[in-house]
Amino acid sequence: MDSLNLEQKPDAPVPFPFSHFESGPPSKSSAPAPIRNKAVSMVGKLQIIVVVFVLGYLSSACDARQEHLIRGRTMGTTYNVKVVTGYFRGVLDLKEKIARRLEQINQSMSTYQKDSEISRFNRFNRVGEPFHISDDFFKVVNAANKIHRLSGGAWDGTVNPLIDLWGFGAKGRHAAVPSEAAISAILPEIGFNHIEINADGYLVKKHPAVSLDLSSIAKGFGVDAVAEVVRSDGHADFLVEIGGEVYAAGFRQDGQPWRIGINRPRTDAPADEVYRAVSLSDQAFATSGDYRNFFEVNGVRYSHVIDPRTGYPVSNGVVSVSIITDTCMFADALATAVMVMGTEKGLALINRLKGVEGMIVFEKEDGRLADLYSQGFPR
Repeated sequence: MDSLNLEQKPDAPVPFPFSHFESGPPSKSSAPAPIRNKAVSMVGKLQIIVVVFVLGYLSSACDARQEHLIRGRTMGTTYNVKVVTGYFRGVLDLKEKIARRLEQINQSMSTYQKDSEISRFNRFNRVGEPFHISDDFFKVVNAANKIHRLSGGAWDGTVNPLIDLWGFGAKGRHAAVPSEAAISAILPEIGFNHIEINADGYLVKKHPAVSLDLSSIAKGFGVDAVAEVVRSDGHADFLVEIGGEVYAAGFRQDGQPWRIGINRPRTDAPADEVYRAVSLSDQAFATSGDYRNFFEVNGVRYSHVIDPRTGYPVSNGVVSVSIITDTCMFADALATAVMVMGTEKGLALINRLKGVEGMIVFEKEDGRLADLYSQGFPR
């Protein structure tokens, strides 16, 4: 490849050493010479044609685009990264970089790893003392605090004890409604206001029992972090997906925007049934829903989406929320917040936020689904 001038103009002569075949007129003493020279010239022309053909093929191959798929498991789910590159560009090193980055995030914010930062913070029960955290943890906690304030407490990273109480957490599943007394006993330790975030990079507990679970925002942060790795590796066209949360950059292999499907929010719908689809380029996308993780008691459905202000699962008719914005971390948490806030307040918040669009799917009294869209949501 180094010896080929692929930028050569099409009408420029191809520099091959054929000039010695045309060094002068043939001598009379060698009659067959013109035939040999003519035959050799034909061979030379064929070589030129072949070389020009190969050059044209290599040039078009360099212009061609191919799509690579990198996949694996992280954060208790799967991840898929599609990268569109030139014909001769590989992604082997990129795959290793992505795996290392995701491991860093897990080591920071996985509640399933006992030695992670967040697990150590949850065991840390000394009120008023600083607990130093990494840059990743600091970024996520700050974003979490912003969502908490914007949503009026509808999203809260300290809600995990209530999720465990209702049987949706890591401590085991059970289909039983907890007593009002049990809920009331936990509520005092719920609240992001129980944690002070210091600008110097540490947290301070104001309540010894307060704990963090950032799963509804850390997954989105993971998408953003992987997107940054891919972009830093020199790629402009790619798609990052972790557990259904997405960041789409540039365009697909065919030059069109990336297409993202929204699952039909019904309990009996197949996982691959598309309800709506949107086109994305250089945007993040996240969806939250209550139609997969729930239980029923006496005909009443209780979902895993808990209102941290009341201690009870939400029952406002909202079954799915999809958010489009610049970062998946923000989209991930906001989708959950709007689930809790409901149609009216949730849509008002989305429309108030610059650069944020959303779709809320809710169930009518007759069981039919209906959609609400923000002012600029692509339809």
